[in-house]
Amino acid sequence: MTTNRSISATARSRSTDKIVSAREAVRLIRSGDTVAIGGFLSIGFPDLLVRELAEFYAAQDEGAATFAKPRDLTLLSAAGMAHPSKGGGMNRLAQPGLVKRFISSHFVLTPGLQQLIVGNQIEGYNLPLGAICHLFRDIAGGKPGHLSRIGLGTFVDPRQGGGKLNPRTTEDLVELISLGGQEYLFFKAMPVNVAIIRGTTADADGNITMEREALTIDILSIAMAAHNSGGIVIAQVERIADVRTLNPRHVKVPGALVDCIVVAEGDDCHWQTFGSRYSPAYAAEVRIPLTSVEPMPMPMSVRKIIARRAAMELRANSVVNLGVGMPEGVASIANEEKIADLMTLTAESGVMGGVPAGGLSFGAASNAQAVIDIGYQFDFYDGGGLDVCFLGLAQADRQGNLNVSKFGPRLAGAGGFINISQNARKAVFCGTFTSGKLEVSIDDGKLRIERDGQEQKFVGEVEHRTFSGPYAAQSGKEVLYVTERCVFRLTREGLELIEVAPGIDIDRDIIAKMAFAPIVRQPRQMDPRIFRSEPMGLRDDMLRLPFDARFKYDDEHNILYLNLSDLHVTTPDFLVRLVDKVASIVEPLGHKVYCVANYDGFELDREVEDAYLDTVKELTGRYLLGVTRFTTSAFMRAKLGETLAKRGVAAHIFESEEEATGAVRETLRSEP
Repeated sequence: MTTNRSISATARSRSTDKIVSAREAVRLIRSGDTVAIGGFLSIGFPDLLVRELAEFYAAQDEGAATFAKPRDLTLLSAAGMAHPSKGGGMNRLAQPGLVKRFISSHFVLTPGLQQLIVGNQIEGYNLPLGAICHLFRDIAGGKPGHLSRIGLGTFVDPRQGGGKLNPRTTEDLVELISLGGQEYLFFKAMPVNVAIIRGTTADADGNITMEREALTIDILSIAMAAHNSGGIVIAQVERIADVRTLNPRHVKVPGALVDCIVVAEGDDCHWQTFGSRYSPAYAAEVRIPLTSVEPMPMPMSVRKIIARRAAMELRANSVVNLGVGMPEGVASIANEEKIADLMTLTAESGVMGGVPAGGLSFGAASNAQAVIDIGYQFDFYDGGGLDVCFLGLAQADRQGNLNVSKFGPRLAGAGGFINISQNARKAVFCGTFTSGKLEVSIDDGKLRIERDGQEQKFVGEVEHRTFSGPYAAQSGKEVLYVTERCVFRLTREGLELIEVAPGIDIDRDIIAKMAFAPIVRQPRQMDPRIFRSEPMGLRDDMLRLPFDARFKYDDEHNILYLNLSDLHVTTPDFLVRLVDKVASIVEPLGHKVYCVANYDGFELDREVEDAYLDTVKELTGRYLLGVTRFTTSAFMRAKLGETLAKRGVAAHIFESEEEATGAVRETLRSEP
């Protein structure tokens, strides 16, 4: 087997001067340059080149070199990369005088640069991840900037600060404009002088492939942006191949765009992810058994309670995004409930399908259906391709605004949160009700707060608006805020309390722990299955007939067909929806209707039996001329008849739909 070192030597002896050392490459960077650095967290991060740039600058300060040192750089990075070790990655660039401005979506992994921003020592901008990725493409295309609705009403909106992070930062990189009567944000383009990217294999002409990388991310867009700005492109790779030996369909960056190639031969500068030196599954070399990647069942905890309730918003055939932290638990619940195969999980990094990785390998995936460039993923997200997203809940206010990006001196950054939350059809924010040493227990299916958190998360006004509640409410977006003790829904008037955990007192455990009073109408109890140890049966729920498809009105015969087959009614929630749906069908008619109801496979928990009977009487009194019911189960016919008789509802339960429909039509024929 040929080693990287011998491949490199062969290529050097044959061809061009593009293959250089890391030190030779970084010497090309000049003071005042805008340097774009590719990658997503550690995935695709050119660590060797960033380390060499930092060491070159430090050595210059010591007078160890004669080349002019680069100063006052603008760093432009979509995902704010770093190495997990202290001071690694882009943190190495946090040296006095080296950086003038840092533009990124994410700052958690770059505490060194974060401290310079918070300390007002350098300029700092937080822009949405998708906006930066799209801006690279617009710069490459020679456009004046990127036009988008992403960020309206958030801290990115110039009316809310325009993404500026400290007083030192004064230039407006984001403008509010109006086109056709609609508001947009305009992210200004800027020349990219240097692109620093990473791939797997390069030939001596500079063509680059990415076969061992977990993602393709944004390296083509960054390379094009620099090249078309008259800048240079420096690429870190693992190995060199001979010219004209790379499959052109595998080449992600054409050699015409690349100026320098640096081979990373050290063991610690080309990890595939933070958590994996190299996984063939992340590189799509192999598909691995799901049993080897499925997480262990979650123990009952606050995290599991929240994840379970959130997972109830999953639907079959939906496209889903899961954020980091608390929302990652939804994937665990999906595996426990055997429903992960019924939907497509995605990550903003470009992964479609498969099993998204979490923790230190976030952004990668095993058994993915596709891995696309991150810019295309945000085209999909921004255009409304997501059915539902599950994101973190750090701080919320009375208007439904969320903050996950800045807390006093702690700068997290929005990452892809703004893109994802703004245009997914449904947004589900997941988090504990309070923070700081929260302890709960479950006793006989009831939640008990043993010790509440020390800090309120539902505040009068969020410090930094990462999600705009008013903007979402105005557009009619469905938004839920899921905690361990209750669930809120976004309305035009603000947050409405719609669900409460069993055992929780609304005044004592909820309203008293908030800085504002939510809307409280008729909150229902959270599903009792959430607080039990056994699986909830979500797969059966998801594979059943969709709710709206259970209702069909026959105008010719004035019959409403109600299909309750295979339903397991465990909470009053379904009964409320049942009444609302029947009302929406019958009230516009201006008259009552006959009903034929299918009870095949119908199950009714004893705890909701009274509520069910009340619903039957309400529907019959308000909307129905009469009801005929049928089921093929003799046991169900006897049980249902007995249950209805308890409330004085006389009912004959037929054995088939034909018999039930025939009985109604016989009634119609006998009417005068």
